[in-house]
Amino acid sequence: MADHPIILFDAECVLCSANARFVLRHDGAARFRLASIQGAAGGALCREHGVDPADPASILVVEADRVRRDSDAILAICEGLGWPWRLLGAFRLVPAFLRDPAYRWIARHRYRLFGKRDTCWAAPPEYRERILP
Repeated sequence: MADHPIILFDAECVLCSANARFVLRHDGAARFRLASIQGAAGGALCREHGVDPADPASILVVEADRVRRDSDAILAICEGLGWPWRLLGAFRLVPAFLRDPAYRWIARHRYRLFGKRDTCWAAPPEYRERILP
């Protein structure tokens, strides 16, 4: 799994879980691995990179020694999915100091806007090998 970027997401968040499902469906090359921030592997990676798993405020993409968060993480995912999603990488032309406040506002209000699950989302069986425990 070290050869694959890892997406750390909040599996209790309806929006975050929908994003995880989207990535699994559209990542035809099986490039990404996913880890729930609430899980053992995801929680450890979060703590390693300065995110409190009990209060996740960002999605992270961990690839080797590089960690992307906030809007950079979203754009890295889009770029990694290939065509046509790669086109969204054009938003990198917008400076992060303009992109990130919008991302952070949505992240702070995600449960109120999109809902919170009573239990963590679990991937369908055909994707389980791409999910870290």
